[in-house]
Amino acid sequence: MSVDSNIGTNLGSRTIFLQSRKVMFRQIEKLLFLLPPEASHNLAIKALKPFGSIPGAVKPIRGTKMEVLGLSFQNRLGLAAGFDKDAQAVEGLARLGFGFIEVGTVTPRPQPGNPKPRLFRYSDHEAVINRMGFNNLGMDAMVDKLDGIRARDRLKDTILGVNIGKNKDTPIERAVDDYLTGIERFNSLADYLTLNISSPNTPGLRSMQTGDQLEPMLDTVKNAQSRQKKYVPLLVKVAPDLNRENAEYMCEKIKEYELDGVIATNTTLDRPPNLVQNEEGGLSGLPLFEKSLEILRLFRSYLHPNCPVVGVGGISDEEKAETFFNNGADLIQVYTGFVYKGTKMVHKICKM
Repeated sequence: MSVDSNIGTNLGSRTIFLQSRKVMFRQIEKLLFLLPPEASHNLAIKALKPFGSIPGAVKPIRGTKMEVLGLSFQNRLGLAAGFDKDAQAVEGLARLGFGFIEVGTVTPRPQPGNPKPRLFRYSDHEAVINRMGFNNLGMDAMVDKLDGIRARDRLKDTILGVNIGKNKDTPIERAVDDYLTGIERFNSLADYLTLNISSPNTPGLRSMQTGDQLEPMLDTVKNAQSRQKKYVPLLVKVAPDLNRENAEYMCEKIKEYELDGVIATNTTLDRPPNLVQNEEGGLSGLPLFEKSLEILRLFRSYLHPNCPVVGVGGISDEEKAETFFNNGADLIQVYTGFVYKGTKMVHKICKM
């Protein structure tokens, strides 16, 4: 057999494999909606794990390349924190083409989160309400997972972020200690770190965005960042429910303490009139789009032009992604849109 024939055979086999994989993902996505939301999510993580074991490097889909945070992003789409809380399926998720993946939220010690049920789908609205409460296996377990990922060295161009939170039983006045632990534990493993101070499902956490908590926290974490062996960018994730005054205050302090970037936004406590009102927790998906866009615009207008803003909230197609980019997002993330629209949406936005 000639060299050309061998190349043709190999390319043909790869094409068949890729097509089969797409068909399988589509079928899995349909089946997952037959299960309760949290069971569906856990099964999705298990289903993605084997794809990380396929030999060879994992590379993002080629899209618009960006130099952000001192890092090279092969496309502008990332997977938001919350999907892979314990970094169990990072390599499998990376094979879907994301330019970056953010794992967590992870806390220093393991915690079970809030009582079940705590995750609710509203398919007619392409929305989700969650009150998970930072359920995770803790930093020791995640460090082990990320050590293995880095040792295998398959994530050639996929940027990896770690989202850090505080344990529920850590007093709010000591919360900064939990973030310091994360900064130290993940310094050699993460490409960037996100300080989650905006989840609505941990009592008192959002108070860290304003008032007396924000300034000393930023001062402390920036000092800790400067003491590490490697400079790892620090971002803060903000709520969509901030008013203009609080948003401006946050931006002033972010500029003053030279934080590296912002993720806008987390989930909202607001509810549109046509959505069921009786479930507590953070709302994500399509109903969040306008609120997140408004906060994105505010932060983009208040922050220094060189301070990156990652937009997230209600992005479910190329048009909404483009709207975020046109309003100042350097990068974007998806979660609920990925749940409802699947891998097809991911591929389209990655190529933008």
